[in-house]
Amino acid sequence: MNHHMIGFVIGRILLTEAVLLVLPMAVALLYGEAATPFLIPMLLVAVCGLLLSARKPARTSLYARDGLAVVALAWLLMSLFGAMPFVLSGDIPRFVDAFFETVSGFTTTGASILTEIEPLGRGILFWRSFTHWVGGMGVLVFVMAILPMTDGHGMHLLRAEVPGPTVGKLVSRMGDTAKILYGIYLALTVIEIVLLLAGGMPLYDACIHAFGTAGTGGFSCRNLSVGAYDSAYFDIVIGVFMLLFGVNFNLYFFLLIRRFRDVFRSEELRAYLGIVAAAVVAITVDILHLYGSFASSLRYAFFQVASIITTTGFATADFNTWPSFSKAILVTLMFIGACAGSTGGGIKVARIIILVKTSLGDMRKMLHPNAIVTVRMEGKPLSDKHIRSVHLFITVYLLVFTGSLLLLSLEGFDLITTFTALTACINNIGPGLEMVGPMGNFAAFSDFSKLLLSFNMLVGRLEIFPMLLFAPSIWKRKLPAKKN
Repeated sequence: MNHHMIGFVIGRILLTEAVLLVLPMAVALLYGEAATPFLIPMLLVAVCGLLLSARKPARTSLYARDGLAVVALAWLLMSLFGAMPFVLSGDIPRFVDAFFETVSGFTTTGASILTEIEPLGRGILFWRSFTHWVGGMGVLVFVMAILPMTDGHGMHLLRAEVPGPTVGKLVSRMGDTAKILYGIYLALTVIEIVLLLAGGMPLYDACIHAFGTAGTGGFSCRNLSVGAYDSAYFDIVIGVFMLLFGVNFNLYFFLLIRRFRDVFRSEELRAYLGIVAAAVVAITVDILHLYGSFASSLRYAFFQVASIITTTGFATADFNTWPSFSKAILVTLMFIGACAGSTGGGIKVARIIILVKTSLGDMRKMLHPNAIVTVRMEGKPLSDKHIRSVHLFITVYLLVFTGSLLLLSLEGFDLITTFTALTACINNIGPGLEMVGPMGNFAAFSDFSKLLLSFNMLVGRLEIFPMLLFAPSIWKRKLPAKKN
């Protein structure tokens, strides 16, 4: 492994985090709050970043293992440093709680240990939601967009961080691909802020909820989340944008270059919208007796389906009180998640499609042993390597989930709380059911469980493999000789 280049890239990432801390510090000063909780971490992380990146290594190549190591270490370190403002401000005095909250922010999970949100300082709440926006598209994607660092091997960084079974470049240069992705991301965020302002939401609140929507994270500045505004307009705007941010960003690029046919032919997009439509209709009918009118039932069902399938976690109703059928649908959506290449979490619609198709293909081969079965996705045949990678992901996902569930059950909470708490964290959703429902939180869990759930949030956001790369045998391997 290229240890020097790994350290150099991590140094650049830490310097980027130092710059990002300027924005919440400015918000704190604007509202007459102390800048110290942001200034001290900013200086500390800047010094660490400068020490690591002061000198660029002669060999700048990054290979697959290097990319995974950079991503895992970068997200862990950013979360550790990012927790410091919460502790220094006194809003979250215990570091384990602050670390949990920060990991939840960067991984766009939205799970919280806070019982009261509104009393927190404006700067702290801004940083809390801004971590969603930073982590949504990916920390390394952002750094690659502004700081070219490697000699053509940046794809390994993108592949290790961007969610989904496949990752590809939109244009020939990796840095330009990162710029395009962040340009689309920023444009959609600004449009949402403008629409929320048009509906009468204050600028500060609009930015907070736009960050949470863009990153599909779900942190709000209100105790009752989006439901505090009790506005059908806000529900529709935020609901629609949650679905938009759950779409593969490659499709937005195709729209920009007028490749409309590729967008309309997207199998994953059609399946994603079909799942949303079916879930909304089913839940609307199921909760009709609770709200008395079809319009109200449709409004709450649409928002909550959009929030859960995109793994955002905003709430306008306490779905913990809904009928079992509706809750079962929402829990199912927690596992499915959004599209590959979006800011959403979960297993991803693309993987579900591939898994269903390969299962049906295997069943057909059992009935007709001589049949030649080709699994296609988006009109193209999938290689055996691609199919194996999906099966491997599902297998390791289930192993991690099962092991974590057994450890988390040691808390002694009821099974629904334990199961949905883990489901909400590993799929980067936020709220679960019972104790961790939309009106609950994770404060009652022990420090061990909070650290375990933090690990699961990182596992879910980075799609497992980067977080499993800390085996000593990986780091002892020698770097391949440079080719002439």
